[in-house]
Amino acid sequence: MAFIGTVMAPIVAFVHEHAVWAVPLAFVLAFLKSLAFVSLVVSSTVIVLVIGGLATASGVSFVPVWIAVSVGAALGDWVSYSIGFHIKDRAHRMWPFSSRPGLLPRGERFFQRWGAMSVVLCRFFSPLRATVPLLCGVFEMPPLKFQIANWLSAFLWAATLLGPAKMLTDWLR
Repeated sequence: MAFIGTVMAPIVAFVHEHAVWAVPLAFVLAFLKSLAFVSLVVSSTVIVLVIGGLATASGVSFVPVWIAVSVGAALGDWVSYSIGFHIKDRAHRMWPFSSRPGLLPRGERFFQRWGAMSVVLCRFFSPLRATVPLLCGVFEMPPLKFQIANWLSAFLWAATLLGPAKMLTDWLR
């Protein structure tokens, strides 16, 4: 336990000194993590988790970080949905669907089976998190139905992601 305190103390001090950046950074990382295919390049889940824990450990309120992560994730999915809606007729000719032709039919079967619940379920599975909103747009899920599932699941996902880090930092205090 002493080792963790020794290692974490300078990091917590840094975050505390720059706490003004915790909320915007959490928002940007969650947004990027939710954009179609960007999440394959930007691995931000662990970073968002760490920022949430460090922010609360350094005195930043949990609620603004939770809201920033939730809104960032929901807006990223909204953008992905919009892209899917606009490329729907060309999606099969675009990467990665062009190089893996089985992806679209599998995605469509999953989407047809689970409907709006596919947005909620896939929010919790990293490889699918950013592609399902795109497919919801491609397969023309009604926008209101998508947005309800999107926003509710974003707040639930952020609480699930950040909650344990907050509890741990509260416990370590």
